Amino acid sequence: MPLLSEVDRQRALGLLQAGLPISEVSLRMNLNRTTIFRLRQRLHETDTVSDWLRFGKPRCTTQRQDRNLVRNHMNNRFFSASALSRQTRERNNQRRSANTVRRRLSTSGLRARRPYIGPILNKRLRHQCTLWAEEHAA
Repeated sequence: MPLLSEVDRQRALGLLQAGLPISEVSLRMNLNRTTIFRLRQRLHETDTVSDWLRFGKPRCTTQRQDRNLVRNHMNNRFFSASALSRQTRERNNQRRSANTVRRRLSTSGLRARRPYIGPILNKRLRHQCTLWAEEHAA
């Protein structure tokens, strides 16, 4: 269910209690029908429409720290996630695991990768390698 403010929840319930159907309430409030349906269902089951408790560990980084991680990654594209976590630990004196760094980068559409170590083969060099291998295979 989308996060609705307490005012919007009360307004939706008022419209429902006034006798309007769910589809009409959803049109007036520009919400999905299932949102209104679940709101009404929650009121009948628990006698309240306040948010439920959310479980799970709270985030260890703020949005600002996430932006800094992304900026650091963009400056050093070939840093691994563990190298980025060490770098942030040195700067901020706060521990961030490599998995946390990976998750924060993936939400921004980025991936921490190790640089390729080896010869960079273009089309001509690949062709020469293939010819050499065919020549010496026998």
